[in-house]
Amino acid sequence: MLRSATRIPSTKFAFSRRMSSTAANAFRVFREVDPLRAYRRQRVLDQKSIGLVPTMGALHQGHLSLARQAAQENDEVFVSIYVNPTQFGVNEDLDSYPRTWDSDLEKLHALDQELAAYARGRITTIFAPTTKVMYPTLPPSSEIDGPGSFVTISPLAHVLEGASRPVFFRGVATVCTKLFNIVQPDKVYFGQKDVQQTVIIRRMVQDFHIPTEVRICPTEREPDGLAMSSRNVYLGTRRRAVGLVLSQALHRAQEQYKGGRRRRDDILWPAYDLLNSRVMEQEDSPPTERALFDVDYISLADPDTLQEVEVVEEGKGAILSGAIKMLPIEEAKEGEDLGLGDGQVPVRLIDNLILKPGA
Repeated sequence: MLRSATRIPSTKFAFSRRMSSTAANAFRVFREVDPLRAYRRQRVLDQKSIGLVPTMGALHQGHLSLARQAAQENDEVFVSIYVNPTQFGVNEDLDSYPRTWDSDLEKLHALDQELAAYARGRITTIFAPTTKVMYPTLPPSSEIDGPGSFVTISPLAHVLEGASRPVFFRGVATVCTKLFNIVQPDKVYFGQKDVQQTVIIRRMVQDFHIPTEVRICPTEREPDGLAMSSRNVYLGTRRRAVGLVLSQALHRAQEQYKGGRRRRDDILWPAYDLLNSRVMEQEDSPPTERALFDVDYISLADPDTLQEVEVVEEGKGAILSGAIKMLPIEEAKEGEDLGLGDGQVPVRLIDNLILKPGA
């Protein structure tokens, strides 16, 4: 649900009233399906190609890099901003998910000004629907057996992230199917960080004959190596420093692969070793210093099926991925940077590296 977006009147298209006039006038902002489709039909008649960047808002440089790539390859860029409730489980963080509508449009406007100097296309359109628009007949359910019209991609959606978040990819596949049907983009852009999502979306497009090309762009990282995510704003200094262990562990495993190892245990043991030592280190530290975390998984999987592999095939490579959950801060120090939510919002961090064939 886009709380701040509800300020926009439901007309043919509208602009955020709180934005500066320059930024507000940069885009068409649609709330309803029919007016967006009418505009899209005109783009077809004008022979303009459309690249779609689906987001849940709280935009960061990773999102902007996708829009930048879309502008290089298309005449117009559409950005969707919608916090999709069906990909959050019953006890997950839907209510705490950051909603930053005004700053999102400011960032897109600044990027669009940059694109004017060199890109083929520009950002022209924001699709910011309400949940009633996206789920018109029934309130969306986050329960495993809840009612509703859903798209399921199995067994891909039941492993890795899907093992601990059973409704997540059902929600992702459902909302992406809706967005692709509404916008009918020529190309759609996703980041490599959400690697399982990219595999599922590609399978979905293939299985349902959706006439959209799926483009995957490299993971954008902070200077310290942390994969960019909208949820990073909750980390604060202490949890962020400890959370780097995930990317560090994956890189240690990647070095094993680059060194010629192909068996699972030979590749993964340095990652497990680092994670286990960091867990014990935090547990032995005082509450005012430590940032506890749980390791969900470290995976070495087939790039097509996402099934775990014992030996990496030379001609296929593999996906190396992992997830940890940063737990709430137990005891804060005076003046400490705890991030949004005062360090009490659990933060799930995911990351991955692609082990290329023959590397």
